[in-house]
Amino acid sequence: MKVVLENLTKIFPSRNKKSGEEVIAVNDFTFTIPDGKLIGLLGPSGCGKSTTLYMISGLQKPTSGKIYFGEDDVTELSTENRGVGLVFQNYALYPHMTVMQNILFPLQNLKGKDKLSKDEMLERAHNAARLVQIDELMDRKPSELSGGQQQRVAIARALVKMPRVLLLDEPLSNLDARLRLQTREEIRRIQRETGITTVFVTHDQEEAMSISDMIVVMKLGVVQQIGKPQEVYDNPVNLFVAKFLGTPPINVFEGKVEGGKIFVGDDAVLEISGVEDQEVMIGIRPEGFELNENGPMKCKLSSVEVMGRDVSIVSTNPASTNPVIRSIINADNKLDTSAEYVRYAIKPHKLFIFNKKTEERIYFEVK
Repeated sequence: MKVVLENLTKIFPSRNKKSGEEVIAVNDFTFTIPDGKLIGLLGPSGCGKSTTLYMISGLQKPTSGKIYFGEDDVTELSTENRGVGLVFQNYALYPHMTVMQNILFPLQNLKGKDKLSKDEMLERAHNAARLVQIDELMDRKPSELSGGQQQRVAIARALVKMPRVLLLDEPLSNLDARLRLQTREEIRRIQRETGITTVFVTHDQEEAMSISDMIVVMKLGVVQQIGKPQEVYDNPVNLFVAKFLGTPPINVFEGKVEGGKIFVGDDAVLEISGVEDQEVMIGIRPEGFELNENGPMKCKLSSVEVMGRDVSIVSTNPASTNPVIRSIINADNKLDTSAEYVRYAIKPHKLFIFNKKTEERIYFEVK
């Protein structure tokens, strides 16, 4: 099911009656979610991603704009008539019911032509349970399940209705690190097997990038960039997107373009063309550094962290906006850990420059 968001805006009234300032949670959001794809809504707390999800579900009405499921305008349609499956962060399972009863509950409320026989409901419930691999837990209560198992029950309950659209609101936030990894792989598998158009809300960029077909990066209710995860990572449109994506995060420096060269402090790290002389912000991905004893960029060595196949070099530079610089290099590279300084050559495609005032990306060509 294709989902079309057309100039979607949500404004909440001010809580402060004296100031009267309204809160624009989502501002003019236009996007088409392709049929059968998993889309990640990504951004920090308060960016409007959950509000967008709730408008798609019908739990909140947009202040302006339209929502279409396929060719159908569902903007004014109630939640129960939209055909959506919704999974909340806290699972929202009924504690007094068994797993089977929790999964059956949405089917028992169907009426009219949608009403199912008892056998049909049981078949659907078992199919949903098998899909999320909890068919052996049907007689247990939620309190007898682990966090990951409870999450699977919540997903099964959403899927049992055979929804046109599946909506997941930070579904992994309450799980530990290992279980998060496991469960997000399960969500991706389930989505591919069912082919249901899915919207996944998260503030965790690693989660969004690992399972999404496309990601939507939001900030203060405004869409910053939409694209395939790797494309957005490789080509951020502004400094916010560059800083939000990536683990470890991008290293940011104050610098300038002068005479066709990019300077970090006094170091001319790259020769470029097509950019006027100006002060800029410079972003270099951790994997964008290459150890080179004659390299143009000099940093003071702090420590070296061995991570197996890679090594993380921690250093400092007066031009850095971060307390430390993290550089990821292959463990095969030999580094004199007793040295006071380390020198790098910079990979051009891992370096980005941004306007110092607007923080918008400035594009350049390498000489």
